[in-house]
Amino acid sequence: MLAVHLENGGVAVRRRALPKRKPGYALIRMLAAGVCNTDLELRKGYYGFRGTPGHEFVGQVAEADTSALVGKRVSGEINIACGACEFCARGLGRHCPRRTVLGIVKHPGAFAEYLTLPESNLHVIPAGLSTEEAVFVEPLAAACEILDQVKIARGARVAVLGDGKLGILIAQALGAHGAEIIHYGRHKSKLALGGAARTYAAGAKLPSMAFDTVIEATGSPEGLRQAVAMTRPRGTLVMKSTVHGPVSLDTAPIIVHEIALVGSRCGRFEPALRLLNAGKVNVAAMIHDTFRLREAPRAFDRAAERGVLKVLLTPD
Repeated sequence: MLAVHLENGGVAVRRRALPKRKPGYALIRMLAAGVCNTDLELRKGYYGFRGTPGHEFVGQVAEADTSALVGKRVSGEINIACGACEFCARGLGRHCPRRTVLGIVKHPGAFAEYLTLPESNLHVIPAGLSTEEAVFVEPLAAACEILDQVKIARGARVAVLGDGKLGILIAQALGAHGAEIIHYGRHKSKLALGGAARTYAAGAKLPSMAFDTVIEATGSPEGLRQAVAMTRPRGTLVMKSTVHGPVSLDTAPIIVHEIALVGSRCGRFEPALRLLNAGKVNVAAMIHDTFRLREAPRAFDRAAERGVLKVLLTPD
């Protein structure tokens, strides 16, 4: 099969043997996969990565222990937990210290013609949902995770910082929940996709201590500092950005204003699938280009271009 390989900043397409399916795992034929910011960071050497990336995907089950899964379109949760530790027993497999992570940590990813995942990680895609839209299940689940972590009342004013892919999905997901979203970013065209009540592009003055809930998804250390300044005393700041390397931050205002910091990462797939299937989020407009798997180097370059949101890879 063909598979993408990252190493020393390069993107190559190689032939390698089909992965072997272990008991309890499914062999999945990739139908479409999305290049995300994490993949671009892995190309730069994040985690010291070398191998096949890709974790946003939809595939068709080719082999499985559960015969009812064969032939189904699926997406899959990316954390592969041990199932036996304290965290797994508490239902926190995504924090399992022995976990592997699809396309990131010690498990080959979805930028290949075939991949494997535990059957327990799989979610069947509803028949009416397109393959291309369903690629967004994983990042949309990360956006929906905020609602599992923080109580946000319908009608509450929420600031979202960042107009990248995740920022747009967060604005859409919280807006669908009924929050009044005030969205800050650098590009008017991207902000328009979030469906926020109000948007402010680059150059707008950021308000001080204006929101009880602020979501930071800028991907930059400066964005985190801005988010702290915008949060009211005893407010909540949800941190979505994963910045490679240490971040300098003045903790005095956080302590003085008693701001709650909430780290937020992956989320449950069920809420994301419901939103997508009900048409309550618009992800199709975020797809800017599609490439065949053999064109992966071009796809990575395209995904890294300024202003580009989602780039998809499909099989040859």
